[in-house]
Amino acid sequence: MAVWALGINHNTAPLDLRGRFTYAIDQVEPTLRSLRESLTRHPEAAILSTCNRTEIYCAGDHNDLEHTMEWLAHSNGVAPTILRSHAYMLRDDQAARHAFRVASGLDSMVLGEAQILGQMKDAVRAADDAGALGTTLNQLFQRSFAVAKEVRTSTEIGAHSISMAAAAVRLAGQLFEDLGQVRVLFVGAGEMIELAATHFAARKPLGIAVANRTLERGERLAARFGGEVMRLGDLPSRLHEFDVVVSCTASTLPIIGLGAVERALKLRKRRPMFMVDLAVPRDIEQEVKALEDVYLYTVDDLATVVQTGHAHRLAAVEQAEAIIDAGVQSFMNWMDQRGAVPLIQQLNAQADEWRALELVRARKMLAKGGNIDEVLEALSKGLTHKFLHGAMAELHAGDSAARERASTAIHHFFLRKER
Repeated sequence: MAVWALGINHNTAPLDLRGRFTYAIDQVEPTLRSLRESLTRHPEAAILSTCNRTEIYCAGDHNDLEHTMEWLAHSNGVAPTILRSHAYMLRDDQAARHAFRVASGLDSMVLGEAQILGQMKDAVRAADDAGALGTTLNQLFQRSFAVAKEVRTSTEIGAHSISMAAAAVRLAGQLFEDLGQVRVLFVGAGEMIELAATHFAARKPLGIAVANRTLERGERLAARFGGEVMRLGDLPSRLHEFDVVVSCTASTLPIIGLGAVERALKLRKRRPMFMVDLAVPRDIEQEVKALEDVYLYTVDDLATVVQTGHAHRLAAVEQAEAIIDAGVQSFMNWMDQRGAVPLIQQLNAQADEWRALELVRARKMLAKGGNIDEVLEALSKGLTHKFLHGAMAELHAGDSAARERASTAIHHFFLRKER
């Protein structure tokens, strides 16, 4: 059994390339089906897709890492050479180590952040619902979750963590002297927007609005913070009302264009706008960043801000890596033992067959009136002969090297003294 992982993340690929490889939750099942059908013997598979990474984990009888890479490139319209130059391709213990580091927050833009663990659990549930999760990947991920829990409880890896939402508030505070005098618009109503809204609401802004494709979900989020809800279609006509715009939707195309922002700036009489695009692919057109009175930040732009406190966590990282090393070793031992399962099953089946034959023979002897002690003696000799026949045959046949190997094995399995 082989395990492999393929992925791109914020360290290896630019935002626009990562945007080509994002998968919404309703895309996971058909994508997994397509992937497994394209590979040898339909391996186990799971897809982790977030703002900062897209990763495929697989387990199967054959290592199809190269084919996985080819499939991922072609299915997203990217040349394999381009994807290969930005991707990491990991096998067996390195794949396991990477999964454990991701779950523990060691591979995140925000070192020690906890959100990735929930996203990983969602990916596992999606793979399970799609029928793509088997014993090996299930073990890999469950051990990942256990390692992540130990890292969080045994180290201070997350003690100085700064979330994307907190970083956005910090940057907005540098532009506007008093966040209590600004109006904030949140576009979307998912987990990231909820987190951002919580941080901004703590600064008591002048007004909060939520624009979402589904009004009901937007209303629930707006009600939590005493804000109003609006339709996405109203964005162009109302954009000028807001000083801060934070967007994170699952749209595959930008929903805030250059023209809309230019019109908003004109109506605002060039008063600055602070915009945060947390979506991958982008929600806000890239050209907006060039506008003089707009301060636009993407997830990649926030990297420097969220790394504040990095030096304080170096000791915790070292502790976490030691925990991960132990987890990887345990998982690989489990994999090695699992490789012996077919042989163990064959050995048990053979022993059961021999036992059944000797029982049939013993019952026939008893039915004919045989003495119970003689029947038991014959039963024990019959079983002993069957179990030792192969070893005896090896000792009496073959060349000297074969006899030497047989002798060593016999001493190890039959003649060692129990301690």
